Amino acid sequence: MTENAPVALITGGSRGIGRAAALALGRSGHTVVIGYKRDHAAAVEVQGLLSQMDARSMVACIDLEEASDITSTLRAVGDEFGRLDVLVANAAATVPKPILNLGQHHLSRTMAVTVNSFVQLVQESVPLMAGRPGSIVAVSGIDTQRATSNHGLLGAAKAALEALVRSLAVELAPVDIAVNAVAPGPVDTDSSRHYAGSRWLEMEREWIERTPAGRVGTPEDIGRIIDFLASQASRWIRGQVIVADGGFTLVTEPVERFIGIAGATGTSKGGLQ
Repeated sequence: MTENAPVALITGGSRGIGRAAALALGRSGHTVVIGYKRDHAAAVEVQGLLSQMDARSMVACIDLEEASDITSTLRAVGDEFGRLDVLVANAAATVPKPILNLGQHHLSRTMAVTVNSFVQLVQESVPLMAGRPGSIVAVSGIDTQRATSNHGLLGAAKAALEALVRSLAVELAPVDIAVNAVAPGPVDTDSSRHYAGSRWLEMEREWIERTPAGRVGTPEDIGRIIDFLASQASRWIRGQVIVADGGFTLVTEPVERFIGIAGATGTSKGGLQ
């Protein structure tokens, strides 16, 4: 891999959507900085997979609640590669509780990891993108537009993230940095399974019933979209939130029931033919 390859930093890059995005970006020719907080072994595993595809990489332990960690990580990227072309803000943290049961520390931590860190990451990434087209991709979620049990706080934080994406897309347009977000629907990740707990199989079945594409999403589905938003092919897309959910948010009832009613309507007397 050439030393002049574009460089991408991914927070939460050791597992789930972040891992898939790291591999997709490595496959498309990027040098990848794998941000992680706790699981060093998982980050090194991703690094090994990138090495197999001849992609340069670096692992970076970063606690997004610590401003000094963000600064030291961006400094290390600059020292090692002298540039940054893509920032993927993927990591998030919250507590799965009803809003009435939240404490102030829950609000502070969720906003710090999801919103505050994003602002600082952008502020300190932009100088490393100077002189070249850059891309910033935030990973949001459909809980910004649909009430989701025990996700009210994270949905609010992600909604703030989307607002920042729109404003940053305008602010950074003069220096040719494209800013966008992807909002995944139900995706089969460790986090989803942890959230569902013993109800995983039940929830997976319900999600499939509500998804026109007929399955739950995979991290790779979202990773490929992130790779696209980081590519030259997407340069005309600015400040958008790309909903990637297999059609989950298009319907208000199970797909089979929807199609059954639509089919009955279409063939009944006076209906659409």
